[in-house]
Amino acid sequence: MREKILIADDEREIVEFMRDALEDEGYEVRIAYDGRQVLERLEAELDLIILDIMMPHLDGLEVCQVIRDRVSCPILFLSARSAEADRIRGLAVGGDDYIVKPFSMQELKARIRAHLRREQRSHLSRQPKLLHHGDLTLDLDSLQLFYKHIPIPLTSREFELFELLFMHPNQVFSREQMYEKVWGYDAEGDSATVTEHIKNIRAKLAAVAPERTFVATVWGVGYKFDRS
Repeated sequence: MREKILIADDEREIVEFMRDALEDEGYEVRIAYDGRQVLERLEAELDLIILDIMMPHLDGLEVCQVIRDRVSCPILFLSARSAEADRIRGLAVGGDDYIVKPFSMQELKARIRAHLRREQRSHLSRQPKLLHHGDLTLDLDSLQLFYKHIPIPLTSREFELFELLFMHPNQVFSREQMYEKVWGYDAEGDSATVTEHIKNIRAKLAAVAPERTFVATVWGVGYKFDRS
């Protein structure tokens, strides 16, 4: 089955260029030219979304915030803004990657393949695998986290980071270790990305269990899953 990719960008020439290149790779490509059209295209299941930040009606950041609880597939931001603060903001709202314009098509294809491979590896096991710690349940088959049967919506990156901590309770991981294990040794970026994702995970857990601190900071070292 061909992977389905949604390209959302108001620059039609760039969209056509990307569509032709990705269709040549065998992907099924869908198009949106503004933020509202992205919301209309979510009826069909998608494997990956390429989301330009500067779009009319709703910009890419706003769109990501709206759809993140509805879709778990990787979201790759495109932007002409290269400042660290812009990249961090994109990751903080739920993006999985941030690509600065102008970019090479080879780089975009490589990042798409890397994200899709990671998603495929996550779904290799067909037998349900449930891990429990107290009131938390981690479903490795559906890639979902539950607190007292309440689903906690995590992005694919957030799930991978929390899974790493969850699988090694009370073991401390540095930001660098977590970045290498989840993004890979050859990924572009830095460990500050981990901090933003941990903030998101904590906020989602605090929404259902405000009295608990599941992800503890070990100052000067990193993070651990506190099973106490």
